[in-house]
Amino acid sequence: MKFQSTLVTLVLLSCQGAFANEPPPSPVRVDEVKQSEFAPTVELVGSIFSRHNVKLTAGVAGRLEWVAEPGSVLAKGETVAQIDPLPLRLQQAEQQAQIKRATINLHYLQRELQRLQELRQTNSASAFQLDQTQSQFELAQADLEIAKLRLAQIDDQLSRTKVPAPFQGVVTDRLREAGGDVNRSEELVTMLDTENLEARIFVPVKYLAFLRQSKSIVLKAGEQQVEAWVKAIIPAADMQSQSFELRVSLPEQASETWTAGQLVTATVPIQSPSLALTVHRDALILRRDGTYVVRIDKENRAHREKIEVGQGQKEWVSIKQGQLKAGDKVAIRGAERLRDGQQVQITQS
Repeated sequence: MKFQSTLVTLVLLSCQGAFANEPPPSPVRVDEVKQSEFAPTVELVGSIFSRHNVKLTAGVAGRLEWVAEPGSVLAKGETVAQIDPLPLRLQQAEQQAQIKRATINLHYLQRELQRLQELRQTNSASAFQLDQTQSQFELAQADLEIAKLRLAQIDDQLSRTKVPAPFQGVVTDRLREAGGDVNRSEELVTMLDTENLEARIFVPVKYLAFLRQSKSIVLKAGEQQVEAWVKAIIPAADMQSQSFELRVSLPEQASETWTAGQLVTATVPIQSPSLALTVHRDALILRRDGTYVVRIDKENRAHREKIEVGQGQKEWVSIKQGQLKAGDKVAIRGAERLRDGQQVQITQS
């Protein structure tokens, strides 16, 4: 009996020594393994363009009186440039006088025609004289119509002496200075629409089928991120790069922080969505012999599991193989030095 009591005491002392030698629980942060619809993506670089970027030209030839300075923000319809209208106004006054003269002549011939028609009824005027006056009256009518059309042309040219802004935007470049003569169709300024922006991304042609199923993609520039709607897919691949152009419309609020010419990163789907097990990227432990995660069991003990990682989507990656299942907890902070079976303390999930 004394021997057995001594043996029990030794066993208890050894167990207490073992527990005393076990290190204190290591603090870890965990996240769950999830099973969700997973759409693998790839990040591509694109550029922002304005939907409207035009060079405004002179509508008529003349002396340039005024041109908006670069940086001027103009509303739609505001004057961008002014051409001296005086020569055309003089032509307008001259043509109005020509119309007045043609109208007087027409009224005279109309009265003369009526007089000859009355005389012809009593055979007091010849048929030749009546026909001649009738022809002169009809020619006067045509001359008056031509004069009015000529006046309309001058009015149109006069309206073109003011070059209006075709949209709300900003003048980015002034190509001609005020004071010089310009010809019709000569470029005066470059104007950019800063409100309506779009992104253009060149995507490898192997992803064309998956992009046709997408209605929107995510764009990032620095700390800013927006969801942009797919505007157009141009399925014409470049022979050298084997890529096609994708255009997406940026939301209106994007113009407050983004501008034309800026580079953006587009997150583009590269496979059809499917159900998959996913873990947070921070849970991955990369080693020479493979990739691991640390699973935390119900007793808060660590177990290192080898996995095979598939495609990624933002901060999540899919798992192709492994012993993990949905709902398992894996360490995303503090897992690097954990031993298999080590006790842990969950600090935050």
